[in-house]
This record gives sequence, structure tokens and C-alpha cells, in this order.
Amino acid sequence: MSIRIEHLNYIYSMDSAFRKQALRDICLDIDDGEFIGLIGHTGSGKSTLIQHLNGLIRATDGKIYYNGEDIYQEGYSMTKLRSHVGLVFQYPEYQLFETTVLKDVCFGPGNLGLDAETCMERAKKALSIVGIKEKDHNKSPFELSGGQRRRAAIAGVLAMEPDVLILDEPTAGLDPRGRNDILDQIADLHSRMGITVILVSHSMEDVANYVDRIIAMNRGSVYMDGTPAEVFERYAELEKIGLAAPQVTYFMHDLQRSFPGMRADVTTVREAKDAILGWFEGGEKR
Repeated sequence: MSIRIEHLNYIYSMDSAFRKQALRDICLDIDDGEFIGLIGHTGSGKSTLIQHLNGLIRATDGKIYYNGEDIYQEGYSMTKLRSHVGLVFQYPEYQLFETTVLKDVCFGPGNLGLDAETCMERAKKALSIVGIKEKDHNKSPFELSGGQRRRAAIAGVLAMEPDVLILDEPTAGLDPRGRNDILDQIADLHSRMGITVILVSHSMEDVANYVDRIIAMNRGSVYMDGTPAEVFERYAELEKIGLAAPQVTYFMHDLQRSFPGMRADVTTVREAKDAILGWFEGGEKR
């Protein structure tokens, strides 16, 4: 098991008039190799939670264990933790600063104390994974398109070879093609390398299409935790906290009213197609 969270609480500005409890008694187990979608309306605690997972924020109360070790125990290395748990912030391309793409991607592994040759090898490998061609390695990051800059920024985290990759709205501001390219590459990375991926997203369609497990947050607490089908089946409850199911889920529930027996527990267009064809094939047998 890679990450265990026990009764985690976090309070901003605890000793001031602006005191606000951002996380409330969070208990979660995140297993190796999972692909998790983290959803919730603005202010629900998503970003605060993920910043705890690689030690950027220290909990007010509670425990976090990485591979069985308490990250808050005396002497625990946060640098070591961040080499295993990589965090890509929203709009990561704004953090690009080096003169070339390759140098920028080398920065992360360099901070781990690796020699220049190893940093270069890792950077080239990471850029290849995200689809940045060698001819672009020596360009300024600012010569790249928006989608390419996003990929280069993600490569900077991948070059540290994390076991857990956390992405905070990695497709924000991208056009549909760019969004699909980024998510397809993340899914391929998860499939080929078996790393744990935690995807923070406001797009229910994106979450439904890619993740195996959804954690929905509300007011700093875990509100739901299950498979996409289990979570989106409870769309009426999600609506109460400002969320929704994918549009295809609503469509299938409407269709079920006209065609009793039609499966409605679907979250993707492909699943809807299979459910509709299955219903008609069953009807022919009747």
C-alpha cells in the first residue's frame, strides 16, 4: 500500500480571525497502481489534500504514511518523499523558467542530487514519454504551444521518476484536442509503468473515461468513495454538493424510463453503446 491517511485535519490561519478548517477527519487508503479521480466543487479541500501527500503542507492533526513510514516522524526526509510522490500544479507551464526545454526538465532530478548525465538521460526519457520531439529539446519553453508547454512541465515531474503522480487540473485551459492528448498520455503512462495516478478534475466526463476510482469531497471531508459507476449512480446526491454525473449517465436514465430493463449504470459513451445494443439484442430474443 503506497499511501495511508488517518484522521487528517488541516486548519488555515489557526491562530487568527481568518481561521478556516480546510480538511476534516480524512481517512483514505491509496493502493499502488490505482488511477484515482479526485472531484469536488471549489473550496472542497481537493488542492489542500493533495499538497499534504508530498509534504508541501503539514497536517494540523492526523497521520500520513508512505509505504508504511510516518512522514511526520522525526528525521523523515521530505526530499525523499517528493522523489516518490510527484505533484503537478494547475497551469504548470507558468513555472517553466530555464532557457531550454531540456534544461527545465533536468531541474527536478538535479534537485535530487543526481549527476548531470543521469539528469539528462531522465529528462530525454520523460520528454519522449509526453511526446516532445528531440528537435524541440533545445528550444525555449516559450516557443512551444500551450499544450506542448503543459507536456514539458509534466515531463519535469516525470523525470524525477515518481511512484505516485498527482495532477491538479492538468487539462485546464486546453482545447478539446489538447485535453484528450494529455489525458491519453497520462493513461498510457499509468498502463505501461504501473504508477499510481491521482487526477484532480472538474470534468466528470474526463474522470469517467479514465479513472478506476473516484473520491468526491465536500466541505473538507470525503463525501463518496467508489468506482465511477457507484459514484455517478448517486447523481442526485452529487447535485446537492454542486457536482453532477457525466451527461451520458443522465441520458441513459432518461432512456431507461422509455425502455424498462435498459442498463443505466453507465458512465461513458462506449458503455452506453454496449448497454443499448445489449437491450435490443435481448429484445430480439424475446
